[in-house]
Parts: sequence; C-alpha cells; structure tokens
Amino acid sequence: MQDRILWYFENFNFLGSLSILEKMDLRKKVKMLEATKNQTIYLPNDEANSVYFLKKGKVKISSFSDDGKELIYAILGPGEIFGELAITGQSKREQIAATTEYAEICYVNIQDFEHFLATHPRLSLKVTKLIGFRLKKVRSRLERMWFKSAPERVKCLLLDLIEEHGIKIGDEREIRLNLTHQDIANLAATTRQTVTTTLNELERDGVITYDRRRILVRKPAALN
Repeated sequence: MQDRILWYFENFNFLGSLSILEKMDLRKKVKMLEATKNQTIYLPNDEANSVYFLKKGKVKISSFSDDGKELIYAILGPGEIFGELAITGQSKREQIAATTEYAEICYVNIQDFEHFLATHPRLSLKVTKLIGFRLKKVRSRLERMWFKSAPERVKCLLLDLIEEHGIKIGDEREIRLNLTHQDIANLAATTRQTVTTTLNELERDGVITYDRRRILVRKPAALN
C-alpha cells in the first residue's frame, strides 16, 4: 500500500516541487481510502482533522440551504486537494465532500501535514495560493448571482468547467463530468428549467452538444 501511495505522489502535480526523498517522508504519514460512488467523505460539523488528495474519481463539494436546496461549490478531479481549509484553523467542516463515482483518495492528519508544510516552504506557498484561488472563485460566483442573469451564469459555469476539466479536441473542448441538469443548476445557482432552456438554445445554435456523459463545447468563444 505504501508503494502505491508513493506512486500516486509521483504523479500528483501539486507535490511536484518535492524531491523523491521528501515524498517518501510524506508517504509515511499518509493513509489510503477507496470510496464507492456517492460515499460521504465528511459532513458539516465533522472534525476538520485531515487534508485529502484525490488520485482517482470525482468528489463534489457542496452544502444545503435550510429549505433543502443544494449548492455545489466544486467538482474535483484527479490530482486535486480538498479539505485544505483545516490548515487555516478551521476546526469543523462547513461543507459536504462526497464522491460522484468510485474514487481513490489519500489523506493525511492535519497536524502531520502542518508540520510537513513548516519544513517545506515551497509547498506551503502552493497551499496558500490554492486557498486564495478557491476563495476568489467563490467570490466570483457570488458576484455572478448578484449581477448576471441565470442564463449568463450557466454560460459562465461552462467556461469554468472548460478551464478546470476541459479536454482540447481541435478548437472544441470536451467536459466529461456526468452532470445532470440539476447538477448544473446547483453549480450555477439557478433552476433546472433555466438550465434545460439555456442548454437547448446553445445546442440549437451549434455552440454545444450535450448528454449525461459529456458536454462538447463546439464554439467556446460564443459563451463569452
């Protein structure tokens, strides 16, 4: 298992600044989790005592309003870190992390990881930048909710998904996330009906091709 974790670290971009010996040192502190589809990793008010590295699969970060509406903050793919706010002093989780498919996840105790960061300033800087980037994205989404119409938010979301998950195919971009219309609505803070109408219009205009398995964006510039 430890050799398997080391191989994961060798292929984990976030840890690219570490030497093989440093990765071996971190490996000693890391455990491995194999999660089934729709398995909860943590819930609001759970102890924020670990940081997670996603090697395989997808993980959804979300929360629910008092009236039961889901807001999806991010859908993470292989090579991404989550639960990182524990580093900032967060003692309890504020969101839900759950898999959307089979996933393989490495995780490390927060105290062990903080000690490791203290002796590896380049990695510590990467974590700080990541936290800042994600907070900026949350702020950007809040601004969209105030200043953009619902169809515009759907288009902006597609641009975000291209940036984060898009696979380049010539001038086109493919997003493979198995998203339902409700998932897209929860990501864009709108209704399923608005998503359906907007996607149908984009498909009719030749901007996208959509099915449950993927979104093929044929004309990315048309989303701006």
